[in-house]
Amino acid sequence: MSTRKKTLVIGILGGIGSGKSAVSRGLSNHFKTILIDADRVGHDVLGFRTVKDSLRQEFGDTVFDGAEICRKSLAQKVFGSELHHKQSLIKLEKIVHPEIRRQVEQQLAKIPDDREVVVLDAAVMLEAGWNDLCDTIVFVDTPFETRLKRVNENRGWTADELKRRESSQVSLDEKRAVSEFVVDNSGSLENAVEQLAAFIDQRIS
Repeated sequence: MSTRKKTLVIGILGGIGSGKSAVSRGLSNHFKTILIDADRVGHDVLGFRTVKDSLRQEFGDTVFDGAEICRKSLAQKVFGSELHHKQSLIKLEKIVHPEIRRQVEQQLAKIPDDREVVVLDAAVMLEAGWNDLCDTIVFVDTPFETRLKRVNENRGWTADELKRRESSQVSLDEKRAVSEFVVDNSGSLENAVEQLAAFIDQRIS
């Protein structure tokens, strides 16, 4: 019988389009896994009335499409290298990050005892301080050209847009530096999943 005391909570980091979600999903072939997508939680949080009221008070009607948040308009205000972008991003984070954390903590509290691994996928994990919810941090290392191809196909982003979005996040070097393990995702997805699975095996054995 395993001597593991509790479910291993892994925070997964990487650049935009690095394949973090795909690698995380692949773990289900190796372990009893639950994935928590903080970005999806963030989208849900934008629908909360209290959050919408705060955003309307802070940014006005320009970030709304009727009664709902227009995420494209909001993104134009907060993503970029100009001072006003950075100031707007700070205001946004002060509103949404505490609520996202509450939702993530609630999900973690409900994890069944038989789950071996929980993967927390959060693009702004370090900025928000959510890494303290994790037992370990891993970094998915993927070449820029590969990431650009993915976001161009999936989101229609140019190289400039990808760089603009990433400029608002902690650098990839810093994300790599704080990680206990680095997954080389320059090859096949299957190979990347195998690397991470082998690391987890060592941690929970």
